[in-house]
Amino acid sequence: MSKTTIAIFAAAGAGAGAAVTAAMYSLRSQSERKFDTKATLAPATTGTHSAPIPIPGRHAFTPPTQQLPVPLSKSAPAALGGGGGALPPVDPAGLFEYGFPGPISDIAARSALISSFDRRLRNPQWVVEHITPASLEQREGDRKHSVFLEDEGVPAQFRAKLKDYFRSGYDRGHQVPAADARWSQAAMDETFYLTNMCPQVGEGFNRDYWAHVEDFCRRLTTRYPSVRIVTGPLYLPKRDPADGKWYVRYEVIGNPPNVAVPTHFYKVILAEEDGSSKEGKVALGAFVLPNAPIPNDKPLADFEVPLEAVERASGLEFASKLPPQRRRRLCTDTNCALVIKEYADRQKAFAKPSSPAGLPAPKK
Repeated sequence: MSKTTIAIFAAAGAGAGAAVTAAMYSLRSQSERKFDTKATLAPATTGTHSAPIPIPGRHAFTPPTQQLPVPLSKSAPAALGGGGGALPPVDPAGLFEYGFPGPISDIAARSALISSFDRRLRNPQWVVEHITPASLEQREGDRKHSVFLEDEGVPAQFRAKLKDYFRSGYDRGHQVPAADARWSQAAMDETFYLTNMCPQVGEGFNRDYWAHVEDFCRRLTTRYPSVRIVTGPLYLPKRDPADGKWYVRYEVIGNPPNVAVPTHFYKVILAEEDGSSKEGKVALGAFVLPNAPIPNDKPLADFEVPLEAVERASGLEFASKLPPQRRRRLCTDTNCALVIKEYADRQKAFAKPSSPAGLPAPKK
């Protein structure tokens, strides 16, 4: 795979004037992938459920009294102790005695998902789930008994609130869908926390194409005994035709405005061949979809991107410990095609039929 080609493809019109081209960084050559011609190119807890835990950024800071001597750069002025390996005359880490500024990620471990919440954008950074034939076969949960909830585990000044979505024109879009947690009413209820939500376009996306993608993920369990999915928002650049420059622009909802409206969403899928994360092959698929109406006849494969592209755009890593010899490309290993059905019909699936609508009964 060539790593010399780096391109950004911006959103372009697709059906009814909707922008549906995923703006991403591609690491594959033109010969390896055909782009849209319009583009410019932890284990879940059980029982008692924990509230989000504030976790600082990746870097850990050792208290000043426990730090090893760290000399200044050799280029530092001699008056400051540079070049001689002496202790610095300043202690920036002393600030942390008064508190760590962040960034803080609020990690919530629920029964059916684990989420990391971004306090600045008031959206999750990622939400992880795990589905199996057995988990989808159980039908104890019913969506009509669930209600949307603010997550009080996140400090009030950083929390997304129900009123932020009121009359915003956007749906409270699940990152882990409620239908993936029907095995328990409590587990389904937990998917309704706003830390599992992002503002999504309703008609044509959340209630249509996005729902079909979620159904596609569930249908993968007829081929793979274990499917792990990471979902989250992206805020991607788009070229301004007025000056030709690239800008990241997104709407902010709420009063005061504080919840960012993502430009795109990603799904990273790891389908485990033998149901184990320790051995066997893993089929990897990464998809980026614009937060806009998408025609149902648009092939899902059009939104497939290299995993590295999602990592670059999100600043996250998804399979750094998965060796190359265990990897397979999902859309080569199986047919990445959607089964289209009307949203109204999909809603009937929550009436507890014998098997999920549009989803073959998982093999036992």
